[in-house]
Amino acid sequence: MTVATYRRHDPRLGDFSLRPLDPDGDAALLHGWVTHPKAVFWMMQDADVARVAEEYRRIAANPHHDAYLGCWQGRPAFLAERYDPAEVELVGLYDPVEGDVGMHFLCAPAEAPVHGFTLAVITTVLDWLFADPATRRVVVEPDVRNTAVHALNAAVGFTVVGPIAKPEKTALLSVCTREQFAATR
Repeated sequence: MTVATYRRHDPRLGDFSLRPLDPDGDAALLHGWVTHPKAVFWMMQDADVARVAEEYRRIAANPHHDAYLGCWQGRPAFLAERYDPAEVELVGLYDPVEGDVGMHFLCAPAEAPVHGFTLAVITTVLDWLFADPATRRVVVEPDVRNTAVHALNAAVGFTVVGPIAKPEKTALLSVCTREQFAATR
């Protein structure tokens, strides 16, 4: 088992951690997450396990993109991706600033939703990203229709830059500085 590379204790919900994703070993687990109806904005609804493993092997091979499995109370509960937006995802679509880090996150489907869980996850992911002193701001590009994530982004300090046209979607580019995130804590 891979050891956690980051840990955070949430005062209300307990322990969260992140470890590098194993593209082949975690593919079956992730398949259930990325194909779930609540993950429609992840755009993998029709993927099979082999396609999920292939996608995460591609990410693992990219020097500008990586993926992590997040755990809550020691059990897999979310996925986080970190990327260099000047090299992947947003190349030519915005003006990058030194210290920009791109982020995606996805919570596992829950049989019994826990109030505040998704907020605790995005807080954990941002805390992890800002633990690196080189990170000056986090950049996200969720689908413009994903109003739930826009509200979460605002709750942790993101400000909207505006819509951008990506090949696969119209995205709402938003940024969060270290100071904006700290102000929400």
